[in-house]
Amino acid sequence: MNRTVEVSAAILLRETAGGKEYLLAQRPPDKVYAGYWEFPGGKLEAGESFHDALVRELREELEIDILQAAPWLCREFTYPHAHVRLKFFRVTAWRGVIHPHEHTGAVWTRVGETPRVEPVLPANGPILRALALPDVYAITHAETNGVESELARIDRGLHNGIRLLQIRDKSLPAAERLRFAEEVMARTRLFGDARVLINDDEPLARAVGAHGVHLPSHALSTLARRPGADWVAASCHTADDLQRATDLGVDFVVLSPVLPTASHPDAPGMGWAQFGKLVERLTLPAYALGGMRGTLLSTAKAHGAHGIAMLSGW
Repeated sequence: MNRTVEVSAAILLRETAGGKEYLLAQRPPDKVYAGYWEFPGGKLEAGESFHDALVRELREELEIDILQAAPWLCREFTYPHAHVRLKFFRVTAWRGVIHPHEHTGAVWTRVGETPRVEPVLPANGPILRALALPDVYAITHAETNGVESELARIDRGLHNGIRLLQIRDKSLPAAERLRFAEEVMARTRLFGDARVLINDDEPLARAVGAHGVHLPSHALSTLARRPGADWVAASCHTADDLQRATDLGVDFVVLSPVLPTASHPDAPGMGWAQFGKLVERLTLPAYALGGMRGTLLSTAKAHGAHGIAMLSGW
């Protein structure tokens, strides 16, 4: 049986005029998988935390000191030589000029685009899809706001940068929900990188040409396989929910409730510490939901969230 090797990996991110970019580095000739491209990082030494290893490895490999790094996903992959558990961090600030010491090359690639270099190390491939997800997952609330008001809110949101939408509103009459979904799709088609998921209705998603479906938590225990949509998300509330979502192979999850909400002010929510514990080894991007507002995005990321999901406030 292969031993488990724990590795910290850095997704270095920089903002450019053309958009956000990430760094890939090429493995040297004397290493396993020589010539493959990967996110820089390395193995934990005795007594090190994942973060400590990340700081040391980037100093040794790239001559930079980390100023800001947020924990993100875990991935496990079995290579011929070992079973590897990778903990990824999104590194957004550092001191120094990047100078590869152990890698034979380094390239920047725009988030959402296919890398110009190949091959990419197998364990890192799924990370690229997850990395393209935006920070905010907006959830519609036409049941309360009214369809026309909600469409106006979506217009404003799209122009302000919202690029991931969930059409919820399950209590709308079927014909009205269909019309609403068609109107939302017409608006988002004007923004080529916007994606729309339909909550709990795969036929409706297909009918309007939505990008995917969002599964309620109760559906996780009844589905035998992942729906056939391009993007599939799931609502989760417990560790069991997260495991079932992982087993189904969804693309991302929403974990809630984190904080008290306006609709349930007396319910305390799980809190940030529990949220962080639940997602610490999660292989899927997780959005924090419940009491969220834009100013909590950095807090959510610091506790391992990909971003925040909001019913209001977007």
